[in-house]
Amino acid sequence: MSVLHQLRAGRIVARSILTIERPDRLPRSVKAMAPWGQTVAGLLAGAAARYPDRVGIHDDAGAITYEQLWQRARAVASSLRDEGLGPGASVGVLMRNHRDFVTASAAVAAVGADLVLLNTGFAAPQLADVVEHESISAVIHDDDFADVVAGCGAELLIDEQRVDGWARSGEIEPGAPAGRVIILTSGTTGRPKGAARTSDNSAIDGVAAVLDRIPLRAGDVQVIAAPLFHAWGFSHLLLGLSRCSTTVVRRRFEPEQTFELLADHRARVLVVVPVMLRRMMSVEPPLPATPDLRVIAASGSAIAGSLVTEVLDHFGPVLYNLYGSTEVAVATVADPDDLRSDPTTAGRVVFGVRVEILDERGDSVPDGRVGRIFVGGALKFDGYTNGGDKERIRGLLSSGDMGRFENGLLFVEGRDDDMIVSGGENVFPQEVEELLAAHPAVTEAAVVAVPDDEFGQRLAAFVVRRPGADLDADTVRSHVSGHLARHKVPRDVQFVDELPRNTTGKLLRRRLTQE
Repeated sequence: MSVLHQLRAGRIVARSILTIERPDRLPRSVKAMAPWGQTVAGLLAGAAARYPDRVGIHDDAGAITYEQLWQRARAVASSLRDEGLGPGASVGVLMRNHRDFVTASAAVAAVGADLVLLNTGFAAPQLADVVEHESISAVIHDDDFADVVAGCGAELLIDEQRVDGWARSGEIEPGAPAGRVIILTSGTTGRPKGAARTSDNSAIDGVAAVLDRIPLRAGDVQVIAAPLFHAWGFSHLLLGLSRCSTTVVRRRFEPEQTFELLADHRARVLVVVPVMLRRMMSVEPPLPATPDLRVIAASGSAIAGSLVTEVLDHFGPVLYNLYGSTEVAVATVADPDDLRSDPTTAGRVVFGVRVEILDERGDSVPDGRVGRIFVGGALKFDGYTNGGDKERIRGLLSSGDMGRFENGLLFVEGRDDDMIVSGGENVFPQEVEELLAAHPAVTEAAVVAVPDDEFGQRLAAFVVRRPGADLDADTVRSHVSGHLARHKVPRDVQFVDELPRNTTGKLLRRRLTQE
């Protein structure tokens, strides 16, 4: 990595984390952070030293300052250490969005254990499976997950009451080596896999990649509606700590309440997954005003072009859509200008990252041609905790998606394993879904393959109608045939109340054909 590259990354990060303030604050923050490294504990320690009395988290229970958060984290870390947890151990956190998600995550980091972020949508058998395969020895959990964690196989179960008791006294000194943060893949088609990353000096590139394209600023108020256990929500929690921001969270997402939070806290930033935006735009008018909002940061799944346009029309030029994955981290960001030019784009390649479109032989394909998306950046993926890995070519990691470049903009066609071959023709469901979602009588749609004796596979569309809309199957097929080739017209059309999604909003395609 060149000195010039490092300087540019430093300037990008400094623009977002520095502000006019007392000259002693920043050195004090750097000194407090140093013993804990670039971990959740380190970022929280730095924020507490820089702005001890600033509200760090505002949740269902009210406000808690950075100093109070750090005190709780240190006390809980002391008890974790007393329980024998430290370097080499894996501790799972099964918590919704609230202050003690931060407390627990920072405490685990402080003792040097691996932090495993557990999906709050897990059923008991799936949690037990993950606990076994990730060798998790302790699970810190919300009280309402007591039935889910019972019998999961972890040696130690720590509920909210115990966390709160531990948080009232205790102290821990730095010294343990930094553990890993393990984020689980979405697991839409099987067991979630643990994707491990180790904190190191290259992390500044990953931060710069986001901050170069998304205008996040020091001290701003952010509402994180996305789940904190998800890579998108967790990364914005960490970015918020580094900026000494006030982060507003609630245990459960409610679209009407989210509008109220934006207004009541004069929030500048909203962090969501696309399905949350869809639900917010479905709130009965009049929609509450959001005059202070400057950034809506969306990621985690595909976002329909019609929804992009609807959001830009209502909120103004504030939508930023990030494309990446748990494994490849951030690849591209589409800013408001990109999205206005084409609402279906995934945007432009971010700072410090390479994105290439490769064919089956691993050769680059020209602009306009569809191929496999490969990504390389400074945030190194250490491989799955089970020893597996994604395909790698010339230092680039497969995203698992197909796409193309046009005039510097990336367009994602869909997952490479979602491609449908019908009558010898290749079809990506996302193209048909985009068209259907743009119909005024459609809220959203999913397109999948079903077996066909004549063509091998045929398309089946599952459509959610807008309330009160008059729409039948023939109209759906006619709409598609008027815009796309004949082989892309779904022969089967089924109307459903909602599409099956996981807790991060990703579509569960296989469930459509199982129900």
